[in-house]
Amino acid sequence: MSLPLIVIRPEPSCAGSVAAGLALGLDTHGYPLFEVQPRGWSIPEGHFDGLLIGSANALRHAGSALERIRRLPIHAVGESTAEAARGLGFTVASVGVSGLQSVLDALAAPSRLLRLAGEDHIELTPPAGISMETRIVYASEPQPMPTELAETLRGGAVVLLHSAAAARHFAAECDRLAVPRAQLSLAALGPRIATAAGEGWDTVRTATVPTEAALLALAADLCHASSGREGR
Repeated sequence: MSLPLIVIRPEPSCAGSVAAGLALGLDTHGYPLFEVQPRGWSIPEGHFDGLLIGSANALRHAGSALERIRRLPIHAVGESTAEAARGLGFTVASVGVSGLQSVLDALAAPSRLLRLAGEDHIELTPPAGISMETRIVYASEPQPMPTELAETLRGGAVVLLHSAAAARHFAAECDRLAVPRAQLSLAALGPRIATAAGEGWDTVRTATVPTEAALLALAADLCHASSGREGR
């Protein structure tokens, strides 16, 4: 019997990951440890050639100002973000497969971009001929770990980590509630996220590419591989 898979990202993404995990036959449970809240912002002056989007949350929580920039094409970090953009009526010009910096590097110059981001975001370096303005439009506020989740984790589990902030908060909550790190395996979306989780876990592995499909495939391997170590 494989170990349970735990998803801690905020809604509605949490429900999507849970559904995808269940579709793979994994014993998947959602416990959002973050609540996304909008932040006030204003559109910078001047002309922009496109929007740079690293998370669907930037579109979900940007508010009414989006109407003024809906004509701008979107350069999305990945396919799930691109799907959210299309659902809101935006045109998607490009979709990345290995992080937002690679999306930025692939754009043709000259170009001026507006980046909509969360408070916790990766710093980017625009290549020659590309300029970028950044606006913070949302924040993911950490929430305390429920007692029910802590009890589940003490029996062993695999945990999905989608951001460095999630990794740090999850590690801190495990320590606060005396959940043994050695009982848990972590599936991280990228190396920076794995590093943020710290040490002491049973296993920490990183997806081969930063996509939800690759992360879930990794999680499935960990769930099944860990099953032989249940009852440690």
